[in-house]
Amino acid sequence: MEGTDNKLTPRLIAEMGIAIALAAVLHLIKLWEMPQGGSVTLGTMVPLFIVAFRRGPGVGFVTGALYGIFEGWILSGGRFFVHPVQVILDYPLAFGLLGLAGFFPKFPAFGVTVGALARYASHVVSGVVFFSQYAPKGQPVWQYSLVYNATYLGLDFVVAIMLTLLVWERLSKVSAPAPA
Repeated sequence: MEGTDNKLTPRLIAEMGIAIALAAVLHLIKLWEMPQGGSVTLGTMVPLFIVAFRRGPGVGFVTGALYGIFEGWILSGGRFFVHPVQVILDYPLAFGLLGLAGFFPKFPAFGVTVGALARYASHVVSGVVFFSQYAPKGQPVWQYSLVYNATYLGLDFVVAIMLTLLVWERLSKVSAPAPA
C-alpha cells in the first residue's frame, strides 16, 4: 500500500500532521507511567506505524521524528532532558525508528515488532549512557536499562501491535493512499 510518490504535498503533510496529532492525544491516555520516564499508553505508536505502512519508511521516519520532537518539547515539557544526545536518543530518533515498520506493509506484525525493537534499543542506549545513576547498587547498568525499558515498552508494544493490526487490516481493505 505504500505510496510510490511521497513528494511533500499538502495531502502528505496533512496525513503526517493527523498522525502526529492522534499520537499526541493517545499519548495523553496513560495506562501506566514509570518514575524516570516512559509509559504505557492507549496506542501512541499506532498512527505512526500506519503512516509508515501507508507511505513507506522514509515518511514514517520523518513523521515519527517530528512526533518525538513534539513529545519531548511539548508533551513532556522537557522533564527528562539530561543532555542533547539523550534528547535525540529518547525522542526524535526513538520515535523515528518506528518508521522501519514501513519496510514491511505486507507483514504488519513483523513491521511493528521491528519498529518497536528499534525504539527500545534507542531508549536502552540512552538509559545506559545517561541514566546509570538509577541502577541499583551492584546491578550492571545495561541490565538495568534493558529491564527498565522493557517494563513499559513491552506492554506498550502489546497494546500497539493489537491496535495496529486491527486498524491496518480494516484500512488496507478500504483505502490506499491517494496520489500525493
